[in-house]
Formats: sequence, structure tokens, C-alpha cells
Amino acid sequence: MLRDRLAEIERRGLYRRRQPLESPQGAEIQVGGRRLVNFCSNDYLGLANHPEVVAAMCRGAAEYGVGAGAAHLVCGHSRAHHALEEALADFTGRERALLFSTGYMANLGVVSALVGRGDRVYEDRLNHASLIDGARLSGARLRRYPHGDAGALRSVLEHAGGGHALIASDGVFSMDGDTAPVAALATAARATGAWLMIDDAHGVGVLGERGGGLLDAVGATPDDVPILVGTLGKALGSFGAFVAGASELIEYLVQQARTYLYTTALPPAVATATLAALALARRESWRRALLDERIRRFRAGARQLGLPLAESATPIQPILVGDNRLALEASARLRAAGFWVGAIRPPTVPVGTARLRVTLTAAHGDVQVDGLLEALARLPGTCFQGDAIAVRGPRMEGSAA
Repeated sequence: MLRDRLAEIERRGLYRRRQPLESPQGAEIQVGGRRLVNFCSNDYLGLANHPEVVAAMCRGAAEYGVGAGAAHLVCGHSRAHHALEEALADFTGRERALLFSTGYMANLGVVSALVGRGDRVYEDRLNHASLIDGARLSGARLRRYPHGDAGALRSVLEHAGGGHALIASDGVFSMDGDTAPVAALATAARATGAWLMIDDAHGVGVLGERGGGLLDAVGATPDDVPILVGTLGKALGSFGAFVAGASELIEYLVQQARTYLYTTALPPAVATATLAALALARRESWRRALLDERIRRFRAGARQLGLPLAESATPIQPILVGDNRLALEASARLRAAGFWVGAIRPPTVPVGTARLRVTLTAAHGDVQVDGLLEALARLPGTCFQGDAIAVRGPRMEGSAA
């Protein structure tokens, strides 16, 4: 049965294979003995291999050892964890923050702790899988509204039944790069008495004058968005996640979030490394300015080439292809030219919307961005059909890998 299922996945161009890195994360990486320019990473500020962050990790390991040894509520909560939570609360302008081991666990834990049977969860149709799975795990009724359509959300909210209601949305949508209409969502939540939760995994550290994320960029307050989720493994170059909000919210999650209660705490050394990364992100605003320049440069060049870009002003710049195998082939050809760009296919994105997902970082140079544009322009047989690229010509051996 499993062999048949795997064969079907391969037949549909949806098979995925891991490719081990042989170097630290960065604008250039080594894979299979080759140096490649990396346009796949979410290390938006270039902090994953920053010397100060690496040194902080080493200091943390020397002081606390490697593993936390237990869950936070047993004996795994260290001073390093506590200091990071306090720093994240200050950074986000909220009363408290709570660390989770992963962003997936944060979303599952928050949603399933706040709502249950008889309650309702409303989610954007393009939300991350962790938010959708959190709603399913909770037992609440899940309603998904059209992408970015706060009007449609308001309509279904006003005709809903009893119980508690939670609106949950990505801040920056991870496969499209566009952003949620936070102000309109907040208005809908306030008018109907619903909670509003924003997962700003791809916005924290990147957006806003201070790097506070999408909410910082649009001027949303904690009253507008009571529940903020962020990750530490993207712009902050580390690992883990956090939830920030009012003291009562955080204390309730400490008591009720199963994915917090029943898992080992992050290694304390990760917390010390993240503290160093957070300090860098806060004081070195030039990283965000440089990232913005890279985004503008790529988009300007892509427009000149006529590439079908999504409407995104964030580091996530998807190029729509449509067909799964064509996306794989385009990715393989770029890799042969020295550029690693991921081919994103269903179920990560809707059927028929396979794409190349270009991610830009502050560590990229102009030469690397221009080189990628030149490589995209040289894709043999590339043509445009409506809103999709079609790559024609002889297939590369192994292009369906």
C-alpha cells in the first residue's frame, strides 16, 4: 500500500527529497559538494550564522549544557528562557511572552487551548497548515473565508451561532508574500466580540520601522490584535516560537496549552543565541533597509523580464508556474546554473499554482540578485501563458526530483 502511494506521489510530480547542506546557512551554501547561491532561506536578516549569535550559543551551552532536560513546568525553565520571554514581551510591546518549541506547536497550542466544541474558528483560506491543524485539533467548527476578504469574514461572523469565536490569520502569507488586512480583521473582531490571532512568523524582525513585524508596520495595537504569534527561526536566525499578549492570556496558556505543557523546553543555549539575535535585529536597522533594497531590485528586474510575480513587498517573491513538473524543471535548471530556488507544489499551495519561491535576505549582494535574474531570463524555452511560466524544451534528467 505504501509503495503504491509513494509511486502515485511521484507520478503527480509531488515527490519531495531532502538535500543535506554541508555548510552553515547563508546567502551561499554548499550542497553536494557545490557552492550555490541560496534563494530558499527564511534567514531574512542574515543572522543564522552571525558571529555574535554563534558565540552566544556557545556561551549558553557552556553555562547550561545542551538539553533543557524537562518541560518548562517541571525543571526545564532556565534563566535564559525567562530572559528571552521578557525581551520578546518588550520587543512586541505586550505584557508577557511565552516560548514554544516550534511555531507549529505554538499555533496548535493556542488555538486548541482557547476554543473547543461548540466554539468557532475563522481562518483565511491560505493560512499556514499549523493554524488549520490547530482548529481541527480543537474540535471547534472551522470556517475558512476567501483569502484576504475581511468583508466575507464579517458576513459569516454576523450570522454565526453561539460559543466563543476566534479569527486566526497569517500576517505575511508564507507562499504568496502578501499580508493580511489587519485593520479590517480587527474591526470585524471588535464588532462581533471575537478574538483575533495573527501568526506573524514571516513579519517579525522584517517589517516595521523597529522590526516589530506587520502589526508594527500597520500601527496595530495589542487591543487590535490580542494574540500575536512569532517564530525565532526566520528573521532571528534561531529556533522556536513565542506567543505574546496580555498577562492573563499567557498565564492561561501556561496552564492549558498542551503543546507547552507536555514537551521538553528549548535548549537554553538556543535562548541565549536568540537573545543575541534579537539585540542585533533591534539595533541594526540597516539590515531591514538593505533587505528592502534587495526586494526592490529583484522586483524591478523581474518586471523588466515580464516574470509573473505576485503582489508582494516582502522577502517572499513567488513566480507562478502552474504545472508541478514544470516548476521542478525550472528549479533544476536554476540549480544547474548555481542558484537554489525551491519549487513549491501542492498541498503547500493550491492545485494548479505550483511556483518558484524566491526568498531574499539582507545577506544577498546586488551581484547575486542580478545573477538570479539573468539565470531566470536564460531558462530555455520559457514563455508566458496568462499568469504562468511554461518551461519547454528537452527535460533535464532528474528534473522531477
